[in-house]
Amino acid sequence: MTDVASRLHTLAERVLGAPLPVRVRAWDGSEAGPPGAPVLRVRHRRALRRLLWRPGELGLARAWVAGELDTGPGEDLYPLLDRLAGLLWEREEPGEGAPQRGALAALSRLRDPDVRDAVRRLAALGGALPPPPPPPEERRRSFGIRHSVLRDRKAISHHYDVGNDFYRLVLGPSMVYSCAYWEPPASGSATLDDAQRDKLALVCRKLALREGQRLLDVGCGWGSLVLHAAREHGVRAVGITLSHEQATYARKRVAEEGLTDRVEIRVQDYREVHDGPFDAISSIGMAEHVGRERYRQYADDLYGLLRPGGRLLNHQIGRRPLTDESAYSVDEFIDAYVFPDGELAPVGQTVSVLEEAGFEVRDLESLREHYALTLRAWVANLEADFDRAARLASYGRARVWQLYMAASALAFEHNRIGVNQILAVRTPGDGASGLPLRTREWRAV
Repeated sequence: MTDVASRLHTLAERVLGAPLPVRVRAWDGSEAGPPGAPVLRVRHRRALRRLLWRPGELGLARAWVAGELDTGPGEDLYPLLDRLAGLLWEREEPGEGAPQRGALAALSRLRDPDVRDAVRRLAALGGALPPPPPPPEERRRSFGIRHSVLRDRKAISHHYDVGNDFYRLVLGPSMVYSCAYWEPPASGSATLDDAQRDKLALVCRKLALREGQRLLDVGCGWGSLVLHAAREHGVRAVGITLSHEQATYARKRVAEEGLTDRVEIRVQDYREVHDGPFDAISSIGMAEHVGRERYRQYADDLYGLLRPGGRLLNHQIGRRPLTDESAYSVDEFIDAYVFPDGELAPVGQTVSVLEEAGFEVRDLESLREHYALTLRAWVANLEADFDRAARLASYGRARVWQLYMAASALAFEHNRIGVNQILAVRTPGDGASGLPLRTREWRAV
């Protein structure tokens, strides 16, 4: 009798209509596929049921989170994801003559009797009835108005309220959950904490923070930026977050550093801040949660909270633009497991909305490669102490973060997504922006 791996590999290629670029190791210990290729380990037949009932990235994610799919023992996850990306995540823009790929292509091929036969045989291998329930880490259906204050609070809680100790293990002592700012490789081996400190310093230089100024940090996380700004630049800072766990941790750090007279941490939505003006506003890795239907309101609110001449530093992940922007949809895995209701916009759209709100956009810096390096450092932290991470959150949650961060690192490396720092000014009527003629001088430490 043919071993399971050979049957899986052959049937998968018939369904996909293309060579399967990975080696398969099945639950019976058999292997098949290109010699030397990354190994996809199918540890349980339930993985087939998940993929057949929900083809594409969500079915694969469910099987990965449940531990039914894995890499080969001791193998690196990145080569495997890189091979699978063309089947699952690399979406070609719809249009006349554009080829379909991955799960969509497989569904369209079901009209072919040979493909239907292969699906039936895969179903027999997996025992296709009933479909397994999703892992408990999957977010259930959301109710309420999308990007309302209440629904945003629930979405933020899903992502951030999974344990401060878990995040400290992944992020390291800096507790900064956004792209770090790395030195060139030739200059030495900077640590993740060094790179995060340099990112905080870069943000403060771009905002030209001075003693006595008021800073608003929208989406302050665990308080690292407001602490740095108060300690190093003498500002009075307000940090807002919708995560109670983040706020508790940040307040503890503020008290330990003796900065309670200069730093305030609030559990508050940006739409609820009414005590401006502020001299500067930072929004680091938060605008992805705002949503396109609310982004103009977001820009208007921040503009209204700044004094004339004040600066905004918006640090935000962006995606590649589509010819038909109405075709954009959030990745199923990201929406179900990572960032509920999160949305990415092309950087050009973000710049346009900021300008429409009245800002003068003065500088844009891409940090795409920096985020890939940051994510790889986070994955290394997680994998170095995976058992403890699983105890702190859950086995499935640790698997979610491993898959999410590794796939995101590859997406940044391959220019499928990017991250940009946009410096904008509420320029007063006389046109005096207050910026130096050579703005890039803030790069110097």
